[in-house]
Amino acid sequence: MTLGSPLLSAISGLRHGFFTRDGGVSEGIYESLNGGIGSQDEASRVAENRRRMAAQLGVAPTHLLTAFQIHSAHAVAAAAPWDGASRPRADAIVTRTEGLAIGVTAADCGPILFVDPRTRVIGAAHAGWKGALTGVLESTIDAMEKLGAERAGIVAAIGPLIRQHSYEVGGEFVERFMQADVDNAEFFIPSSRENHAMFDLAGFIRMRLENAGVLMIDDTGIDTYSDERFYSYRCSVHRGEPDYGRHVHAIVLEGE
Repeated sequence: MTLGSPLLSAISGLRHGFFTRDGGVSEGIYESLNGGIGSQDEASRVAENRRRMAAQLGVAPTHLLTAFQIHSAHAVAAAAPWDGASRPRADAIVTRTEGLAIGVTAADCGPILFVDPRTRVIGAAHAGWKGALTGVLESTIDAMEKLGAERAGIVAAIGPLIRQHSYEVGGEFVERFMQADVDNAEFFIPSSRENHAMFDLAGFIRMRLENAGVLMIDDTGIDTYSDERFYSYRCSVHRGEPDYGRHVHAIVLEGE
């Protein structure tokens, strides 16, 4: 039902989980632990799935928070629960409130969980290519610092995401990254198709984290496209499916 990061698991007073698609009640293309409020799955099933995830994290369902994700670089701080109707439009959440599980939803994009163990500040970021390129990781770190974190002490874990051998992109995609920084060429290798390349999203995320001063980084190494334990937006497109499930990946500070 859930996978963990060895780095995060070694930190006391902390729970986290990169949830797989197993252990829920959804059916069909959403089978089974779909946590996507924005999906077309039955709302009651999504609610039950999220209740199960909250229970595994040791919090009430109301205390498992995700934002309305828009592929932005915007990070918000949470100090108390919010309901579905008032979810902020953002792609990262930070907090220092114990018992408040903060998370992101993903189905190929990169989920990154953060903690500064000394100051007890945590963060969760949703980094697809657009968010990673435009600064969502840096925004998350900045928001954590505003709550007292020190970036040199931050530990980060990169969760399951689409990996380079599964992530073919067009020439215009490559050009956008090259215009931002010519050194981004290292994250592309040739594809079998002309004017296409294979993109290393995980490597790009790691580079951005390291350049921002976060050096303690774990990576699950899992490819959501090829691993059947996970939902994949790209896989659903290739199958001609009308929608897809979303994973929740979350982190929470335990009470003293």
